[in-house]
Amino acid sequence: MSPLESSRAKKGATRDLSRLLRPRSIAVVGGGYWCQQVVRQSRAMGFTGDIWRVHPRSDVVEGITAVARVRDLPHVPDAVFLGINRHSTAAAVSELAAMGAGGAVCFASGFAEADAEDPASAGLQADLVAAAGDMPILGPNCYGFVNAVDGALLWPDQHGCARVDRGVAILTQSSNIAINLTMQRRALPIAYTVTCGNMAQTTQADIAMALLDDPRVTALGLHVEGFGDTHLWHALAQKAYDKSVPIIVLKIGVSDQAQQATVSHTASLAGSDAGASAFLRYLGIPRMQDLPTFLETLKLLHCHGVLPGSRLSSISCSGGEASLVADMAAQHAVSFPPLSDAQRNALSSALGPMVALSNPLDYHTYVWGDADKMAAAWLPMAAPHIDLVMIILDYPHTDATAWDCATQAAIVVHKRSGRPVAVVATLPELLPPDVSARLMAAGVTPLHGVREALGAVEAAAGCIAPQDAPPLRAGPSGKTEMLSEAEAKQSLARFGITVPRGLVVKRADLGGMASALVAPLALKAIGLAHKSEAGALKLNMRAETLATAVRDMPGDQFLIEEMVAGSVAELLIGVTRDAAHGFVLTLAAGGVLTELWDDQRSLLVPASRDDVAQVLAELRIYPMLRGYRGAKAACLPAVIDAVMGLQDYVINNAAHVQEVEINPLMCTPDAAIAADALIVRCTPLIPAGEPNGPD
Repeated sequence: MSPLESSRAKKGATRDLSRLLRPRSIAVVGGGYWCQQVVRQSRAMGFTGDIWRVHPRSDVVEGITAVARVRDLPHVPDAVFLGINRHSTAAAVSELAAMGAGGAVCFASGFAEADAEDPASAGLQADLVAAAGDMPILGPNCYGFVNAVDGALLWPDQHGCARVDRGVAILTQSSNIAINLTMQRRALPIAYTVTCGNMAQTTQADIAMALLDDPRVTALGLHVEGFGDTHLWHALAQKAYDKSVPIIVLKIGVSDQAQQATVSHTASLAGSDAGASAFLRYLGIPRMQDLPTFLETLKLLHCHGVLPGSRLSSISCSGGEASLVADMAAQHAVSFPPLSDAQRNALSSALGPMVALSNPLDYHTYVWGDADKMAAAWLPMAAPHIDLVMIILDYPHTDATAWDCATQAAIVVHKRSGRPVAVVATLPELLPPDVSARLMAAGVTPLHGVREALGAVEAAAGCIAPQDAPPLRAGPSGKTEMLSEAEAKQSLARFGITVPRGLVVKRADLGGMASALVAPLALKAIGLAHKSEAGALKLNMRAETLATAVRDMPGDQFLIEEMVAGSVAELLIGVTRDAAHGFVLTLAAGGVLTELWDDQRSLLVPASRDDVAQVLAELRIYPMLRGYRGAKAACLPAVIDAVMGLQDYVINNAAHVQEVEINPLMCTPDAAIAADALIVRCTPLIPAGEPNGPD
């Protein structure tokens, strides 16, 4: 946790950004091209408030003469764009804070982002935060924002936004990505575009919280590099859900960075990105994978809000298109319910006997050219049990006049049915901007690209309530130590996890002491994480064969256990400490080939029994747990009990847990038994009093 987040956690409050983001007056401090552009862009957007300039030269830009100093401004400004060098920025911020300004955008770079090249830069950023005090600042190294509902811009470059009455808000740390997103020509109404820069003081979650207070914002789209304070993000997700304003996130930073120096299979499977995905799942926020789908999802959410499900009707005049949609849908969590009897009767009446009726529907071209007949033919597909009607239409760029009937019919279907309707082009460029604008005005979503449309539907149906409580904080860790397998099993057994009968013996005592155990036996050398690879594991032993078997095994202490019989399937359950997101709970197909199968899902701690049951059902190995092809089923309640017991261990030992793993968890028809277990403990690096431990 950064000093900023620690301070906020202790105060329990965030700064008021309303004057900064929705200003009645703007001051631009600095000269040159970028500062002049802020003035010109605000004027071009039709900002009706006061605009003032501060610069030592009393030149004139857009009819505005500059004053020499901040203290010479005629009134206290609501929002200030600081286009001056980094060494002057902190002094200006201090002066603005003292006079009660509403907030500032710090355009200059050369702060913490340049620490590798200039060690003094981090100190400059600390000075900037101290100078601001309670006055909010965006940046530094920040382009600022476009407020297209009020026409207020603190933005030094071109943009593609136009005035809107309501629309979505887009937040990103990347100014260039922000510019590119505003240049979209997909009829998406953008109310706000905000860049966050270094987030020295005001974080992306802070800004998003403030934007939720504007009722003209219909959805939030966040391009995220890192989350920071997980509890603040949880508060954001809860506030957005309570206000019925959906959030989607495009999270970047997929890497193998967190897979270095790990001892468990769990850590190897999870990596750094699994924590981000688990965190977003915990918040009920869909994760996007690319910018086009990100934009199309925002558009769908703006038009229709969160979809109650992902049941689709698809309508096209081509069997090829119908097949294309069905094939692409297999990669997404969407479905095409079969036609009901009522739908079949209505479609048969509208289309006649020559059309094969199904969903997706190829209606041929018998009704093409007559908007009324087209609407009548499409209307049965907009049944009450359908969450979105997809009408596949590609408009020619040569002459789209003959396609006007289709546009009219799509609008009629939406009006008459009251159901969400989207017109989808198979290629993004085959949906003209004027047609998209017309559809949007009528409440029909124009979606550019089939793959993007299906991804948008999946995401729009995936905006759900966050978990009730914030996730368990992890925080960074220091020195680690690994418990022996016997010690790990003893620790987990205290939390209700079943372990095999066994005992720890020295090499010289193997034969005699093992006679109390029931063969077949497992013989394991103590002190190694991956026993199979090290030759430290032998199975199907008997007491009288142990002395011979141990000769070529490493170590002097051994764990002898009764082997588990009757296993239906093997699972891995494990938790890794992720300082950025919390504790990541991973469920996977287990055994020595865990990484090879690559069959895993992750949750964030704490997870409920229902969460665990749902994730188990998502695994490819799940049919084996349920009893595949007449085989016996595993005892799923016992499996879930084991997962919850492992989670309870983590919650009760959060300050010192680095990794915990059971692999394999032997799933039998009657029990779930931890055949192998690993616990790595750590020394926490959180100073006393920091709120990063269990809550």
